[in-house]
Amino acid sequence: MTETLDSGPAPSLQAMARAAFAREPSSPIIEFEQRWYTWGELRQVAEQLSAAIAASGADTSASIAFAPRNCPSALAALLGLIADGRTIKMIYAFQSAAGISRDLKRLKPSVFVVAPQDLSAEVRETARAEGIAVIALSDMDAAAQPGLARTERPTDPDAPDHPQIQILTSGTTGAPKQFPIRHALIASFLSSGTTLYASHGADLSNMPPFLLFFPVGNITGIYSTVPTLIQGLRIVLLERFTLAGWRDHVRRFQPAQTGMPAAAVQMLLDADIPPAELACIKSFGTGAAPLDPAVQRAFEERYDIPILLSYGATEFGGRVVAMTSSLYAEWGKQKLGSVGRPVPGAQVRVIDPESGALQPAGTEGLLEVVSPHMGPDWIRTTDIGLVDEDGFVFHRARADGAIMRGGFKILPETIERALLLHPALSAVAVVGVADRRLGQTPAAALQLRPGVAQPSLGELEAHLRQHVLATHIPAHWRFVDDLPKTPSLKIDRPGVRALFGE
Repeated sequence: MTETLDSGPAPSLQAMARAAFAREPSSPIIEFEQRWYTWGELRQVAEQLSAAIAASGADTSASIAFAPRNCPSALAALLGLIADGRTIKMIYAFQSAAGISRDLKRLKPSVFVVAPQDLSAEVRETARAEGIAVIALSDMDAAAQPGLARTERPTDPDAPDHPQIQILTSGTTGAPKQFPIRHALIASFLSSGTTLYASHGADLSNMPPFLLFFPVGNITGIYSTVPTLIQGLRIVLLERFTLAGWRDHVRRFQPAQTGMPAAAVQMLLDADIPPAELACIKSFGTGAAPLDPAVQRAFEERYDIPILLSYGATEFGGRVVAMTSSLYAEWGKQKLGSVGRPVPGAQVRVIDPESGALQPAGTEGLLEVVSPHMGPDWIRTTDIGLVDEDGFVFHRARADGAIMRGGFKILPETIERALLLHPALSAVAVVGVADRRLGQTPAAALQLRPGVAQPSLGELEAHLRQHVLATHIPAHWRFVDDLPKTPSLKIDRPGVRALFGE
């Protein structure tokens, strides 16, 4: 893997990955659990994996299933598979053995790359029955598993014409689904100059390491991990997001730019972190899910740091709307809660969900998007929002989560926003549960602020009636220590419904 970048303006992603592995072997690149890992160690894992795949008998075009956990060997494997031009089919590691087995049967890969802790007896038996070779990633090692070193699927009849990463959707409304992102699309993103540190050859060794915590298998994980590795920016890697890990990164490295999932912003406020501890931060990004404007306002007033929201989706190939530092400097709090304006090449419009008619500025409806990454066609979303007269987009809720209560259409986010105005509540999730008479009724799962007494249901109902219609009052309530979340820290709606017996 000594190939350097091709000459010309648009090197392939494969060439970019190979050039990354050609860096000085002793240079540190990833810190994980207080230990730095070098480019030489990452390259060794990638070469071991490449050799094991070749020894399995898999054809060069055969697909590889990958269940990555956030650890250095997984990042090395990801970059190595890209350097070999492989099509990668992501599988969430954070699920049961039955779920992993089900995904293997559905995806039918030639080879499965997995951490040892996810290689249960059930998964081994599924791989054996399906003729799938298995390679396990340990600390910094990739090794074929005894009895599962050879594949009975040497070719892939459904192999795409061009290598791709089949990224997992977030799984907020059901089981995560595969969505193909071509290597060429990621390469164009890297070449566009829109990455976090778009430097094109500049020395990044003196910059603060970038904090990575999103799961490698989803689009945010891919668009954080691959560009960061290829650009050579050092990484502090968390197995999963924790506020303690985030605070440690800020304390040690003093980054000017940082961020966290939207669901974690209230966690930060609840922790009552002194403003002086975050004084190094000049901008703070979040996206992937709506952020309650009241939470944004409270954060900005306490820390005097602007929150820069964005809007994107797997189906868009990345983000399509962003609040930039320059937009925030010009408009400031006039656009509180806005995810910004469309990025260059993107378009956003609002339609009536029933008739499909185009809605005027300032009117809520279904968002439709033209993504510069995906082509000229309009993509209809299940997101409710509006575009104001100045072209700023506001992302309100998901239409496919609406609750139909006896003919009344209720958006869970409307109830959630009202409940979060109560001083005792830190986080809320509202879902619809089946009702024999009304079809559905709202059910609210509630998380208290630390050290606050639990309010009565009568108090919560009285509070809600000041802000919403009577039809919006939940019929079911449940206090929890922590709301169910997906690996990317979005609210897990099926998990919340399970709290109420569905």
